[in-house]
Amino acid sequence: MDYKSAGVDLQAGYKAVDLIKEHVKTTMRPEVLGGIGGFSGAFSAEAFKKMEHPVLLSSTDGVGTKLKLAFLMDKHDTVGIDVVAMCVNDLICAGAEPLFFLDYVACGKLVPEKVADIVKGVAKGCELSGSALVGGETAEMPGFYPVDEYDLAGFSVGVVDKDQMIDGRDLKERDVLIGVASTGVHSNGFSLVRKVFDMTKENLETYREELGMTLGEALLKPTRIYVPAMKAIKDAGIRVKACSHITGGGFYENVPRMLCEGKRAIIRKDSYTVPPIFKLIEKEGHVENDSMYNTFNMGIGLVMAVDPEDADRTMAAIRSTGDKPYVIGWVVSGEQGVELW
Repeated sequence: MDYKSAGVDLQAGYKAVDLIKEHVKTTMRPEVLGGIGGFSGAFSAEAFKKMEHPVLLSSTDGVGTKLKLAFLMDKHDTVGIDVVAMCVNDLICAGAEPLFFLDYVACGKLVPEKVADIVKGVAKGCELSGSALVGGETAEMPGFYPVDEYDLAGFSVGVVDKDQMIDGRDLKERDVLIGVASTGVHSNGFSLVRKVFDMTKENLETYREELGMTLGEALLKPTRIYVPAMKAIKDAGIRVKACSHITGGGFYENVPRMLCEGKRAIIRKDSYTVPPIFKLIEKEGHVENDSMYNTFNMGIGLVMAVDPEDADRTMAAIRSTGDKPYVIGWVVSGEQGVELW
């Protein structure tokens, strides 16, 4: 009896590490000390030692049951982007610059090529967000996960000077709410999505005229990373007063989190075009409209509040990164919360 006969293949693990090295290299920053393979990842404080009051922020998240679609379609090179996006998009809501990232892959049977595909996506997400992939863990857990399934999670650390933190404390009436377009469902609401649609490979690979692609392609689109857009806004000298990443809980849960006490957000549903994937979910699942906005991002992945005088410049900065901004509402005085008109 040995470890391999118990279901854990150490050689497969070593091969997976070799395969991912080339992807990890693409994420390196000057502050990274050493390479992968150590017991921890090292990152120099050079990145923020000139800040007056540096504040470290951290975020951790996973991809959720969207992974079930990746299993069915045997496509694993984009879910890594999702896991990075879910973490770094949370960091930027507080004004942080993402610094480094760690991933965790747990599987029933370690297939080196599959792990390499997953980490390839993680590395791409790190490149897009300016994060260094400084470490991670691949755990083979036979008997705990099915042999052809895995879970994926990540952990991100960022930094911001204390006086530049975004916390909503200076929100005023008539501040403008700008929404930035999502790429689709992102990585939340898939427990409902999997109830709405027949989760078979045949159905997922069926072309849908209203989507302009197959259902699976529309649903597996990776979560948009908004780090470049927020950096462009900061570089333009614009102060974002409050910011919210629209994830699980949709508008109703996430927008109030960016507001200070005594401020309320008004959002107009007709201020932008809802992507067809959400209309399809609503129609085929007979989902009530309020429930859609309480579950999904409905085409807006990030909401921010700026001074009315800064609205046009903010929109221009966002467009410069290839993102699509919309003026979707405004701030009023009232009970902390959000109204959708």
